[in-house]
Amino acid sequence: MKARRGRQSKDTALNNVAESIGTALGTIVAKANAAQKALTRSSVVRRVEGETKKVVRKSKRAARKTTNRAARTLKSSKAAKTTRPGLRRAASSIKRVAGR
Repeated sequence: MKARRGRQSKDTALNNVAESIGTALGTIVAKANAAQKALTRSSVVRRVEGETKKVVRKSKRAARKTTNRAARTLKSSKAAKTTRPGLRRAASSIKRVAGR
């Protein structure tokens, strides 16, 4: 039998080029998918972030309520306001007497 000595047909050359282009595109797509997954947050991370924000909101709200309540009682207590100067006067006179 005689060995074949000829050029490759155009179809095989085109197939080789198409295959190499396909593998290159496949690699690019795989890298793009990996990058997108790395950049986007997963549902678990989103859920945890939501829970932490909720806890922070509740704690801030509770702190605001307690400070406002305390400030309200101090401001509104007229008896405390009127007795304060009298107590100061009495305390200073006691100190004066004790010092003599």
